[in-house]
Amino acid sequence: MKNLTLFDLDHTLLPLDSDHAWGEFTTKIGWTDPVLFKQRNDAFFAQYKAGELKIADYVRFATQAMKEQGEAKSKAAHAQFMASVIQPAIKKTATDLIAKHRAQGDEIITVTATNEFVTRPIATALGINELIAVQLETDSTVGGTCWITGEIKGVPSAHEGKVTRVEAWLAAHQLSWGNVHTTFYTDSYNDIALLEKVNVPIATNPDARLRAVAQARGWQILELFS
Repeated sequence: MKNLTLFDLDHTLLPLDSDHAWGEFTTKIGWTDPVLFKQRNDAFFAQYKAGELKIADYVRFATQAMKEQGEAKSKAAHAQFMASVIQPAIKKTATDLIAKHRAQGDEIITVTATNEFVTRPIATALGINELIAVQLETDSTVGGTCWITGEIKGVPSAHEGKVTRVEAWLAAHQLSWGNVHTTFYTDSYNDIALLEKVNVPIATNPDARLRAVAQARGWQILELFS
């Protein structure tokens, strides 16, 4: 039986929220109004922590500056973001955990509710090739920009959508829940649907609600950054 290890990203493998941090970074480099953007970014982040985030609204907000700046400037800025924010935040405890599962022969996938533009380079930096993230629609009309529109493509990998997207990945690889042994690491109660689906749920640096559920159900609790 194939072993499949799934990792959430923000506050699980990273001790920060990459989407929120990217927003702060774009403000720092002058792409957004510092007061207005911070107010809205913090409000959306609070909604996420409360399990009340409307992801389509958030993605439109979070990608607006990239949409306006264009592909080349966005990619160049993200390279700076990786160097100054993400690389210093990658901890040995996280990379050692990934290496342990790789040494066991596990298939490793990052499953995140953050969009693919922000997270693809982060997954690569962590040595994880397989990424399930929020996909972004691009303007493919004749004479269009060929760049992001601010809308989500397909099913967003958030809440129950993470289960749907993992199932689609399994089907694409001629697999099913019945012929894989699955482990999932996450910090967030928002991921309860996928936690309940896998064989081994591991609450990793858990928020208060997930910690309570993990304790009640006897799930493993891992403090990766303590």
